[in-house]
Amino acid sequence: MSKVKFDHCVVHVSDWGRSNAFYRDVLFAEVLPNKTGYVYRIGNAQLNLHGPGMTPAPVAKIPVPPGGTDLCFEWAGPIAEAGRHLSERDVAIELGPVARFGARGMGTSIYFRDPDGTLLEFISYETSPAQ
Repeated sequence: MSKVKFDHCVVHVSDWGRSNAFYRDVLFAEVLPNKTGYVYRIGNAQLNLHGPGMTPAPVAKIPVPPGGTDLCFEWAGPIAEAGRHLSERDVAIELGPVARFGARGMGTSIYFRDPDGTLLEFISYETSPAQ
C-alpha cells in the first residue's frame, strides 16, 4: 500500500462568481468559502483556487495562469450521459467521445473547457451500446 495519496491540486480562476457557478453546476462541486476565496470539493478530491484578490504563497516556479490547467474527472455512467449533461448546460464539447487511458485503465472521454479555458475531461469506464 502506498504511503502517498493524491489530496488536492490548484486551479487559477479569474472570476469567483462565474467559476463557482460553473464548477457547481457542471462538475457538481461543493463550493466552500475559505479565508481568501473558495475551494471546490468534488467527490473525495479538492481543487484549491488561486483567484482575484489573492497573493498565494508559496507557488510553483512558473505559476499556473487562469486557463492553464488540464484536469480529468471520472464520470459515473456512460459517456453519452456526460455529453447530455454538458449540452443541457450549454457547455461545448471540444473533443470526443474518444478512447483514453486513465487511472483505471481504458475509458471513453469527452473534453470541454471551464470559463477561463482550463481543459477539463470526463472519462467513463462504463461501456454502452452508444460508445
